[in-house]
Amino acid sequence: MALIEATDLVRTYAMGDQVVHALDGISLSIDSGEFVAVMGASGSGKSTLMNILGCLDRPTSGHYRLADEAVDAMSGDELAATRNRRIGFVFQQFNLLPRTSAVENVELPMVYAGVKPAERRARAMASLSRVGLAERAGHTPAELSGGQQQRVAIARALVNAPQLILADEPTGALDSKTSQDIMRLLAELNAQGMTVILVTHELDIAAFARRRITFKDGRVIEDLLQQAASPALAT
Repeated sequence: MALIEATDLVRTYAMGDQVVHALDGISLSIDSGEFVAVMGASGSGKSTLMNILGCLDRPTSGHYRLADEAVDAMSGDELAATRNRRIGFVFQQFNLLPRTSAVENVELPMVYAGVKPAERRARAMASLSRVGLAERAGHTPAELSGGQQQRVAIARALVNAPQLILADEPTGALDSKTSQDIMRLLAELNAQGMTVILVTHELDIAAFARRRITFKDGRVIEDLLQQAASPALAT
């Protein structure tokens, strides 16, 4: 079943007296449970697409449906509710609150959703356990390695049980070994049924996905199925 249906997406920006076409008529479908890597040079349109898929931006024209809901017709409040309910975000720089413990960082999406404190703490601990960090729950980001911080960010993305994980260069701030560990974790989550869409510049990172979409000048120039790397977690 299609989780994402995008039809003729166009996104333009005015820069002085010029109009820049960040997306130029993109149509694609992504099924529930897919693991997709989105690649392309800077300025190719991949980040613009991710912002639209993540309900952070709207297309200039075209249509986007997420879980059979017409996203392009939603109000600002409806977009925010959809982001919180359906989408988990993972970023290159982790975006953790520096003076806040790991478990409190993971609780944040539930604070916005109005979940009561006792349930927040239980769900946050379960999410940290899922990424192998329950024993570091009380540590602040400064007391965690880069890989551990990204695991906290992934736990935060998972805590509201989203249908979709959007990961924007999630290994960009990590060394190669830690990057492989994080990608194995994302692959394991995908093997458990989570839909994952990943933006990356690196072919070895994209190799963990089962589908690779390449952008150039706001258009899809390649959409390939591939044999994914092993989803087994590293020890």
